Amino acid sequence: MSHTAIVIGATGLTGSCLVTTLLSDPAFSVVKAVGRKPMPLEHPRLQNITLSFADTAALQEALHGDALFCCIGTTIKKAGSKKAFMEVDLDIPLRCAEVAKRNGVKQFLLISAIGANAAARNFYLRIKGQTEQGVARSGFESTHIFRPSFILGERQEFRLGEQIGKGLMAMTTFLLQGKLKKYRGIEAAVIADAMRKIALQQVKGTHIYESDEIQSISDNSPA
Repeated sequence: MSHTAIVIGATGLTGSCLVTTLLSDPAFSVVKAVGRKPMPLEHPRLQNITLSFADTAALQEALHGDALFCCIGTTIKKAGSKKAFMEVDLDIPLRCAEVAKRNGVKQFLLISAIGANAAARNFYLRIKGQTEQGVARSGFESTHIFRPSFILGERQEFRLGEQIGKGLMAMTTFLLQGKLKKYRGIEAAVIADAMRKIALQQVKGTHIYESDEIQSISDNSPA
């Protein structure tokens, strides 16, 4: 059975890994990379769809398929303000969820963050939690929420905080055992592979995967 995948946030670190992962799997006959700029990639099964997420009509036309993978996200610093951050990390996912559900998409797979909680005092985690709630309430047959810890990989833009975080993570990983294991850094390619595998299982209901569980699902996890 062939599947059509829709990826929003395809040009980011995890999104680009996910597109490559989906294209490597013949089960996905079409992979739509939907965003404000095209991916620098050509493939016979890849459709680059460039649009404004504020254009509901364009979204209505683009978001047809079997599974929508939401990898879009930013930082408050990059966005420039909390309001701009919310427009990316909250408004766009919920707008896409609404349109995709109306279009008959069966699955929504969302990258969130470890510690996400709609009642959290921390602004970032609160918005992530609100996004999770909104997507879960959209009524998809299958909703899968992935809560990775610190995402590792080579980004196109330099982020000083992340470079420092990588160094600290490398030095402290051995300390994160047992219940703390979910706080270990996780490679973007591992998250992408876990999302691919979960989508193909087509399990109904709402499911949440913490970072250590994502590691265990993926075939790309380190031994």
